[in-house]
Order: sequence, then C-alpha cells, then structure tokens
Amino acid sequence: MTTPEILYSVKAQRGPELRCKGWRQESILRMLENNMENAEKPEELVIYGGIGKAARNWESYHAIVKSLKELEDDETLVVQSGMPVAIFKTHKYAPTVVMATTNIMKADWPTFYDLQDKNLTIYANYTAAPWEYIGTQGVIQGTFETLSAIARLHYNDSLVGKILLTAGAGGMGGNQTRAMTMHGGVAILCDSSIEIIQRRIDKGFIDEVAGSLDEAIAKAKEYAAAGKPLGIAVVGNAADIFEEVLEKGWLPDISTSMTPGHDPISYLPAGYTVEEAEELRDSNRELYLEKARETMVRELKALIKFMDLGVHSFEYGTSHRKECIDAGMDEKEAKRLPGFVAEYIRPLFCEGRGPFRWVCLSGEAEDLRKIDDMILEKFSDDHLVTRWIKLAKEHIPIEALPARICYMGFGQRKAFALEVNDMIRRGELAGPVAFSRDNLDSGSIVNPTFESENMKDGSDLISDWPMLNGLLNAVGMCDLIAIQANYSMGEAVHTGVTMVADGTAESDMRLEVAMTVDSGIGVVRHAQAGYEIAQDVANGKGKLTEESIKIPLWWKREATFGPKDIKKEEARVK
Repeated sequence: MTTPEILYSVKAQRGPELRCKGWRQESILRMLENNMENAEKPEELVIYGGIGKAARNWESYHAIVKSLKELEDDETLVVQSGMPVAIFKTHKYAPTVVMATTNIMKADWPTFYDLQDKNLTIYANYTAAPWEYIGTQGVIQGTFETLSAIARLHYNDSLVGKILLTAGAGGMGGNQTRAMTMHGGVAILCDSSIEIIQRRIDKGFIDEVAGSLDEAIAKAKEYAAAGKPLGIAVVGNAADIFEEVLEKGWLPDISTSMTPGHDPISYLPAGYTVEEAEELRDSNRELYLEKARETMVRELKALIKFMDLGVHSFEYGTSHRKECIDAGMDEKEAKRLPGFVAEYIRPLFCEGRGPFRWVCLSGEAEDLRKIDDMILEKFSDDHLVTRWIKLAKEHIPIEALPARICYMGFGQRKAFALEVNDMIRRGELAGPVAFSRDNLDSGSIVNPTFESENMKDGSDLISDWPMLNGLLNAVGMCDLIAIQANYSMGEAVHTGVTMVADGTAESDMRLEVAMTVDSGIGVVRHAQAGYEIAQDVANGKGKLTEESIKIPLWWKREATFGPKDIKKEEARVK
C-alpha cells in the first residue's frame, strides 16, 4: 500500500463546477473541505478542540473524498469513526452520508486512548467529525446570548462598562472576546499559546495582546470606564492567571473559561510550555493527565472563588466540573459552579432555538449578505434574531466558506430554509446552501453535566432523545446524519445533521420535513419535561410560530403500572 499524501492546507471548492455526480454529494464534500480549511492542525486532520478529527487517518480522508466524488444519487456512504466502511445502494431520497463516531461501551479515557492507538476510533468533538465546523464563529451567538441573559438578569440589560475574564483562545474559545465587545463590554482572555492568540487577532476575534496581566487589567479598566469595547489577550495558563487576579484583589464582573477540560490530554498543565507539554504528552500520557487535572482543579477552584466574591461565574461547556470530580475533587463543591445551559440558555431551547447555521457553498460573500438581508425583512418581528444578524454583519469575519450562525427556533428554521431554497431557484444566490447546527441544540444531545443538567423532570441521563433526533432526521431525508459521543468520555451522546438546499422541488420536500423534526423533537423533549414555554410551543401558542406538534400523551410522574396501582387509587378515593 502506498503512503497517502498528507495535506498541510485544504481550500474548499468554490463556484458552480461539480466534481461529484450531484449537488448533494458535492455539498457534503465542500463541507468536509471547509472543515479542513478552518482546521487547527490540518496535517493531523485535527479540526478543533485538541483532538477532534474529520477523518481517522489520511487513508480514510482520501477514501472519503474519492467515495463522495463517485457516489451515485441512490447510494449512501457509511462512515464509522472517521473511516469509510461501506457504500450501500439505497434510494434517491436516502441520506448521502450516515456516520457514527466515538460511541464506546463502558467508555473512559484509558479505554478511548487504547482504541485510538489501535486505529479503531477518533474523537468526534461536536462538529469536527460530521464536517459541520464553521470556524471560531461556530458558538459565538451562544456566548452572546449567555452574556445577554447575564445582562438582562443582573445589569439592566447592558454590559457596557463591564469586564469579562475568561480563558482559552482555541477554535471555539476564541469567540469570547468578540461576543463581549459586541455587547459593548471589555474582555480579558488568557491563553498559553501566543500563536493561537495571534491567529484569533488575525481573524478579527481579538483586538490586541497585552504584555502582562497588569497591563491587561489597566487597559480593561480604562476602556470599561470610558464605556468602550475592547478584547484583550494575555499569554498565560488559565489557573495561574485566575489565581494571580485573585491575589491582586481585583475582580471582573463575569468569569468563565473555554479551556479544553472536556479533553484533558489537550489541556495544558501549569508550568509547561506548549512544546514541553507536547513532549510530555507523547512520552508519558498518564503523568500528563495527572498534571492536567491538577491544574484543572486549580482553575475550577478559582472560578468558584470568583463566584463567592460576587462575580457572575459559570462553566461554559468545558466539563471542568466532571473532570475535577474524577480527579478527586469533592462533587458537591465542584458543582457549586453553575453550568451555562441550565442557568441561562434553556428557555431558548424550549422554543426550539439553538446554534442553527448555514454555509454558502458558492463561496460568494454576496450570497451571505443577501440571506442576511432576507432574514432582517422576513423575521423583523423577532428581536433576538434581527439584533444578532445586524451585529454579525458588522462584527463577524468570514472564515473559509461564508457562513452564519443564528438562534432560530421551531417553525422559523423551516420558513427560512424554504425561502433560501426559493432564492436559489430564482437565481438570486450563486449556489446551494448547506444547513447544519451545533450538536449543542434543543433536542440533539444528552449530557448530564452540561446540556441536560438539572432537567425539570429529572431526566438528565435519558439518552433516548438524541437517538430519536437521529432517527427523525433519517425520516426527514437529511443529507448527512451523525450519531456520536463527545465531551468527557462516556458523558454525552448527540447527533449532527446537514441539509442541503439546491433550489429543487426535492429540496423543498426534504427541508420541510427535516427542519420540522430536527428542532421539533427538542420542543417535545422540553415540553414533556414540564417546561411551560415548550408546552406552549407544542400546543401552537409559541411566540415564533403557530405551528403545533401532536402530543399523544403528556408525561406526569404518577402513572398506572398495573393492578396494584388501580387498588391504590381506589383506596385513595374512598
């Protein structure tokens, strides 16, 4: 077997030329290439988040590309943990790609690494494995809406003059400074790598880097006092910086972190340079994990200390609490720090909202502008959507293929997607559009220490819901469907999905079903858990749409399981 070519950079195809046998296959190929164009380490197939990969190895990558180019309209490519394992003759309405990634029985980190070392699996991360990553902006509205909730609850709906202290400038974390400045506030973000910080500055997500923590704090105070926004980076380990801030006696208004606690082998231990950490990781994985978790505990304890001193602090989807508990930290103490979904975002999930996004496969920025303008007109009555789109047009840079994220909800996504498909049909857009979402969405994930934490009905651990989401998306004839695990090993199950609009009547049919069921099952999940907002949406009384969902039976804690229950009820009535 010949050694495959290793690509150190990939650029997604633009324009009308097809390399595949149809736009559905071409669209999925361009989404894969877009992942690679945005990749943190393309030569290692790592897209973001430390070890989140787009393919298992280079043999797999080239085989996936070849398969997509040769795939017939009535065939489906099957991908198992980043490796293409089969092509089945299905039918023209079947998915183009189905995949399952990082799904491991009795999962823990040692088991995962052993399987990875044997070339049997990869780490999916949220949007890396299913080829739906759109760069640093991928979670920026989630950060923005979290900060919006803090502003609304604690600061009279404004963060002007407020300071956020956070950490982690990697593929996802780098969004935080821009999200805060979009609110008119100031952010200080620390990261151990000047190269990663510079990458975010080059992309437009960070404004400048300070020479020291003292300089960063002084600049932050100056700009906050003047009511001016600024995103400042400072080089340093999160635990070290947070503890130093506490020692100085200065407090920010908000504190959080997006360092990769979910992936401790990518978390940089204190006292190591990036190069030293990489050497230790390769030579002694167990010691690396020990040192990483020691540092992680320090970081979490610092965030809890900030909280105790009156700073609005929260875990931002990093699994720090779970990893620290596994490292021996007292569970009750670790969980005193709230998670951001349960604390701030869940009401949006109840409306079927979440990090919905689209990619303009033509590569034309003008397509993105036209879609933005259509949204501002068509959804002018939704302040959350229009406020975001106006800000995104001004502040969010294009990375690789033009893309946008927007927290649209149930009913809105279908109306929007069908209008985009009509724009393509009318020739107003230069090419097809791919719709996807983060796996952190209304109904696509279970994670008891993050998205499904503290559910009203106590169903935090029930993983039926993402499975139902994946099944419904198959019914919805989506173009790519992924079922995967992620986060701290053994902690989460979720699904990814991609739907393509190419201007055809067939796309109308697919999109009408897919856009309904994908967010609709999220509404049902929260409605059945007892959230009134979601129940109103299901009953056709939501703020976003009059569309309703048929509910055969509403859940309640009391139920009849057999004859004994009948006798108990009769006795109670007597």
